[in-house]
Parts: sequence; structure tokens; C-alpha cells
Amino acid sequence: MGRDAGTQGPGEQDPGDREPGEQDPGDDVVLAPLADFPHIDLRQSGEPWNRRRLAGKAMRGEVPHAAHGDWNPADDRPDPIALIEATHEGRQPHLVPLRVARMASSPFAFLRGAAAVMAWDLARTPRSGIAVVMNGDAHISNFGLFGTPQRDVVLDLNDFDEVTVGPWEWDLKRLVVSIEVAARDETVAAQERHEAVMAAVGGYQATMAELAPQGPLDVWHQAARADQLDFSGIRIDAHSQSVVERAVAKARKRHNRSLLDRVGERQVNGGWRFREEPPILTRVDDDIREAVTAGLERYAETLPRERRFMLSRYHVVDVAHRVVGVGSVGTRAYVALLCGNSDHDALFLQVKEAVRPAHAPYLPGMPEPYASHEGERVIYGQRLLQAVGDPLLGWTSIGGRPFYVRQMKNMKGEIPVGCLSGQPLVYFSWAYGALLARAHARTGDAAAITGYCGRRPDLREALAAWARAYGDRNAADHRLLLDAVAQGRLEAADDPQM
Repeated sequence: MGRDAGTQGPGEQDPGDREPGEQDPGDDVVLAPLADFPHIDLRQSGEPWNRRRLAGKAMRGEVPHAAHGDWNPADDRPDPIALIEATHEGRQPHLVPLRVARMASSPFAFLRGAAAVMAWDLARTPRSGIAVVMNGDAHISNFGLFGTPQRDVVLDLNDFDEVTVGPWEWDLKRLVVSIEVAARDETVAAQERHEAVMAAVGGYQATMAELAPQGPLDVWHQAARADQLDFSGIRIDAHSQSVVERAVAKARKRHNRSLLDRVGERQVNGGWRFREEPPILTRVDDDIREAVTAGLERYAETLPRERRFMLSRYHVVDVAHRVVGVGSVGTRAYVALLCGNSDHDALFLQVKEAVRPAHAPYLPGMPEPYASHEGERVIYGQRLLQAVGDPLLGWTSIGGRPFYVRQMKNMKGEIPVGCLSGQPLVYFSWAYGALLARAHARTGDAAAITGYCGRRPDLREALAAWARAYGDRNAADHRLLLDAVAQGRLEAADDPQM
């Protein structure tokens, strides 16, 4: 590691400090989030980045850093179990007990599934006044490894179901509390958890400050190749490097051919079909198979023309329903097996139902047309926030419900939470904060955000206090869920790992 994550380098100025003679520009120079620009004016120059930085710094006067650290449950806070029950509406009823069981398995699993609860709480907190296209669910397990079209493996955000337009700090707060809660589950000491949270915010601050003066094209192209991780302000240690190398090696073994061997089986006629693993992977009837296939044909129309040509070389061989995640359990999620040149030339596409994001009741949301189709919202958000994307991202509708489509097992992998203690916990916390800053800088005003954040420790300390307080509240809410199951208010499956 370079300098300590909680300190400022010698002789280093806070990027939010005003230079002598500079005037307060007012917050009207802050750029709106890059969500939709149907008409572009290439004749007018924008405000210089340093002026927007000062505008961001001026916003601290309205909402100081310390305001983000004060958190207590609002007096009118609804029953969190009622909020969770409300999210079950529209899900497949026979899978709801599995969702409850997975959420009940640990406080961190509860946090993952309770995005609607935290969204309500965040909506009652102070707002900086600077919006971005936010991920909406930036907990540590939503950062992972995946392959690029060039077959490199990168580390980045990899789940966008909750994407919308909103305050950048809501994503950062979700990240830091997830670090706190996951580390508690792994019995990490309080001081180590504090250092990790401080590192996440430090990584966000340092990276945003680095990106603020850069050109938009330079910002847009920043990607974190897993074999060349390089983040401003921190160096990878030997232990963390070993964690990355093992994760990358595992991810490289996850591809269409290996997935075919694992989940496929030969039929009597020699063709492939999915091997059932109830309730995780189950066959569908002919009507659903036909509906999904037709949905994929409509999805092809959302692809660029050259990708549509590539997809036309494949045909659907089988369709199954596949249970995924924690918060997503109960939504309709299908996996389609397609074959091309031969029955060994396999392509797996995930066709996942897109539901209303957790933050929708509290924010204006994405602009049209992305707001009118939840699948299009997810894919548009992913294309904006990821440095390198899946070339087969698209959306469709099936049975009147919105879905999005992406490749499955495209060299996908994870940094296991169980590996994160000691220096790897600090390193990856910094890295995830840095990656979140890169995502926000692609769509928001990096100069204004870095002006608001600065580089001093007060924001880090405030968010560390937030993480501790909300971690306590999350633990209490998790106990309420366990009580609801014990009392029969909620039904939970016997085995959450089914």
C-alpha cells in the first residue's frame, strides 16, 4: 500500500480548496448527470472544470461532510418486514420462501436483499445536491470479474438492476455499510472494519480528484484489467495479488464450453438440454419456451446491427428457469442455450425480469424512453457505468413483463468476501471505492463531486460513523426478520442454498 488510506499526503492540497482570488461560482455551473442528451450543441463551450470544482466545494456550506455521519431511524420509519413483504408482490410465490431463507442466513445477506429498506432510509438523509447515474445497489458483492470482447478479465461493477439517477453519496453509503456488515459477518475486528471503510471513501476521493481535470474520453476509457490493477493512492500487496490471481484463474475457466459440460446433458436423440437442479435450475413448459424464444427474437432488434448479424448464426436449443442472487429470487429469470456452427458451439443468454428499482419512490428516475421499460433502463445504465461492456446486452418483453438479456458465465468471477480480512480487506475496499468513482465520473460532474468531497479525512470519518450506525440498524432489522420467520409471519425454505 502507498500512504495510509486515512491521511493526506505531505504538501498535498485539498482539491476543494479555493485558489487566491477565485470567486464562488455558484452551483448553477454543475453539470447535470449524463442520462439523456437527444440534442447536442457542439457550438457552446462548457464551464471549465476548476469552476465546477469550486461550485461543488461551495455545496459543503449547505450540507457539510459531518451531516452524512449523523443517522438515527426516522420516527415514521415503517416496519422493515412490511417493506420486504411489499417487494414480494409480482414475484413467483413458490420461490418467495427461498428468498426469505437466503435473506435470513446472515446480516449481510439481509442487507443484500433489503435494498428497499435502505432506499427508504437514504431518502431521509441529507443530499449533497450533485446527481449521477447511480448503480443503486453498490454493495461489495456487486463488484466482480468478467471478460471483455478482447478476452481480458476486468474488475468492475457487475449488477445494475437498481440503476437510476440520484445522489452519488447513496451509492457510496451502500458500499461502506456493506463493507462494515460483511466484515462483521467474518468476525473482523472493529478497528479493521473502520480502516476498510475509510479506505473505500479514500479510494473514491482520490480517484475522483484524479479524474476531475481529465477529458471525458480519457475518463470513459478507464478500465481495471484484473492482471494490471492500478489505483491512485494505493499499491496492491502480495496477499491481495494472490487473491486476484486465484479469482482470475477461476473466472477464465468459466465460459460457454465449461458451462455446457456442467449444466447440459445429452438427450436420446443426441441433442443438448439443461440438466435439472431443482429449485435452482428447472425446465419450463413448451409455452414458456416459445415465449422466451420469441422474446429473444425481439431482443435482437435492440442490438447494434453487426451484433444482430452475429446472433442470427445461432438457434435456441433449450430454455430453463434459473434462480439467481438474493434480492432477485422470485423474479422470472431464464437461461437460454443456443448453438451455432455445431452443437459444441454454445452460447448461454440470461433473460432476467427487470422490476421497478428500490429508489424509484424517492427520485425522479431515468428520463424517457428508458423509464418506460425497466429492461431498457437496466441496460442503458449498465452501458453508461461499465468501462467495458458485454456486446450482447439488450432488452425485451415477455408476457407483458420487461426483461433484459446478457451473456452468462462470460469469464465471470468474484473476489470472495471470505478472503477479505487484513490488508486485502483494505485494498479491495479502496479499489471498490475507486471503481465507483470511475463509474460516477462517466455520467456525473467529477469536478463538482471532487470539490464537494475534497481529500481531507472528515468525509471518511463521517461515512465510517454512518456505516457503524447503519450496520447496527441492519443487524436489528435482520433479527426482526428472524422473529417474523419464527412467528410464522414469513415462510422460509429449509435450505437457503438450494
